[in-house]
Order: sequence, then structure tokens, then C-alpha cells
Amino acid sequence: MKKVVVISTSLRVGSNSDMLADKFAEGAKASGHDVEKISLRGKDIKFCIGCLSCQTTGACVFKDDVPAIMDKVLNADVVCWATPIYYYEMSGQMKTLIDRMNAMYPKDYRFRDIYLLTTAAEDDEATPQRAESGLCGWIDCFGKASLKGHVFSGGVSDARDIEGNDTLQEAYEMGARV
Repeated sequence: MKKVVVISTSLRVGSNSDMLADKFAEGAKASGHDVEKISLRGKDIKFCIGCLSCQTTGACVFKDDVPAIMDKVLNADVVCWATPIYYYEMSGQMKTLIDRMNAMYPKDYRFRDIYLLTTAAEDDEATPQRAESGLCGWIDCFGKASLKGHVFSGGVSDARDIEGNDTLQEAYEMGARV
């Protein structure tokens, strides 16, 4: 059994990327894994100010919701990020959290497998490439981890547009394979 953390970065109720996150989590649970989904909606996440004190102290100078999220990521075997694509890039909330997780860099970590779920109004298959590249920049800082899979659902813009879309099943199946 693996410890799986799914981070849903959309702040919109009924978001398409959140629905993909639910399906991924459902698939992982069906395969017997311990799954926790974290939604960034309602979380207090301050912007990184680049002071780098976290590199020497192992903790950020800010006291908000990030340390608890970071602790869960550090102790997970699998991390799945779900994000809407805004202007061909990951959501600002996801990028802000990644920046704040800089305190993880000098620490030991358990995760090895990273997954990405993306949604966008644009349906060109190249649409999520920058978001994937940005996430891979974070993954590259953790030499024992790698991107294991990515599901993209394009052509979905309004809340719950993804209902009935085949990518929900793809997300479920990817979660079931972790």
C-alpha cells in the first residue's frame, strides 16, 4: 500500500481539474492505497519572498498552511498535482505552493512518483506543455522522483464541463496504476 497525496490547485467550486483529481484519488483508493486529497481552496498560502532562510533552518519564515501540506508531501510515496491551465501555464496557486516548498529541498523525502492532471479551455495537445515543464523543474530538484504520468483534458472551460469526458476514466485508471 502506498501513501498518495493529491493536490487540487483550482479555487473554483466544481472545477474540471478538481474532478480529475477526484477520479485519480478514486482509482488509487480502489487499488488499496491510502489516499489524501488536499484542496488549496480556502488555504492560507503566502508568496515566497526569496529570503532562503528555509535552506538553513528547514522551515519557512511564514506561518500559514504550507508546512502542513509540505509535511504530507514529504511523507507520501506518490504526489499528484491537479491544475487548470491559465495562459498556457499552471495555476498561480500551484506555482506559489511549489515556490514555498523550497524548504523541502534539503530534507529527506519519500515520494518517487509524481503525476499531473491538467484542464484547459484550449484543446490543443500542446496546451499543457509549459505547466508540465514547470512541474518537471520542481521534480528535477528531487533526484529520486520522476513524472510518471499526465492526463490533459482540453476544451473544458465552464465548471463541470468535463462531466462525461473520457479523460475522467483516464485519470481513474492512472490512479489505479500507482
